[in-house]
Amino acid sequence: MRKTLLAALTLVLAACGTAGGEPETSGGANLNVNLSPDQNRVTAAKDDQIAAKVPEKFRAKGELVIGGSAGTAPPLRFYATDDKTVIGVETDIATLVADVLGLKPRLEVTSWENLFVGLDSGAYDLGLSNITVTEARKEKYDFATYRLDTLAFEAKKGGTWRVKSPEDVAGKVIAVGSGTNQEKILVDWNERNVAAGLPATDIKYYQNSSDYYLALQSGRIDAYLGPNPVSAYHAATSGQTEVIGSFSGGATVQGKIAATTKKGSGLVGPVQEALNQLIANGKYAEVLKRWGLSDEAVPTSEINPQGLPKT
Repeated sequence: MRKTLLAALTLVLAACGTAGGEPETSGGANLNVNLSPDQNRVTAAKDDQIAAKVPEKFRAKGELVIGGSAGTAPPLRFYATDDKTVIGVETDIATLVADVLGLKPRLEVTSWENLFVGLDSGAYDLGLSNITVTEARKEKYDFATYRLDTLAFEAKKGGTWRVKSPEDVAGKVIAVGSGTNQEKILVDWNERNVAAGLPATDIKYYQNSSDYYLALQSGRIDAYLGPNPVSAYHAATSGQTEVIGSFSGGATVQGKIAATTKKGSGLVGPVQEALNQLIANGKYAEVLKRWGLSDEAVPTSEINPQGLPKT
């Protein structure tokens, strides 16, 4: 399963190891990414004033236990070429926050479901795993935002088709993940188009990312609808696809990705301050650029903003 994620990443343009023991990378015309376990991450200095605001129970441990799922696709949180070291934009942001707070980051790997169980039990101090702020989640957790939640249509490079509204997917063959928010949006768009007398969208489902990209390159589908970070990263590293349309994962509400803590733990304030310092000093922008996600930057970190509505 872990190897499958890297295989999906490098399907069209295989990652190539360079001579002389240099880190293995994946790159296209616009992005060259180190996929080895030796990440040489961006680092930040401790801020004594912010660190002093961390509740004593966290400071006493001397470490920040950060949970996250590695079952996502590059560049979010995934395994390096050694099949055991977790890397990605989420781990880079997590370690930067820990740096500012003066704590040693301990990155824990878990499933998506158990991430929240761990936050509830106190096994994890913080969750960084592409977690979207929702009104339902705000009842149990506190959030400090650090990225926009954006979905994207990815298609073969060089075409003229663009997706700006639901009408643009009428008559197209589009792949999407089953049970996802993007599937719901695509199904809703299709129902709206059919009701208006437009051709139906042929919605396809595949088991994993490599299947989507094989179908895309062979022309069996016109586009793949998924998380923008994954599509933007794949487009940049493969050089053969492009994002032809993007929009908020919350449809009418701009979705936001956030560092997540147990409600009332007292940690969200210092985490937000750390994120805002990283935004101000350029470290945050450096990490996003490294992973090809500069267009998902936020100008400031917010605590518990409006989340996606309850359904």
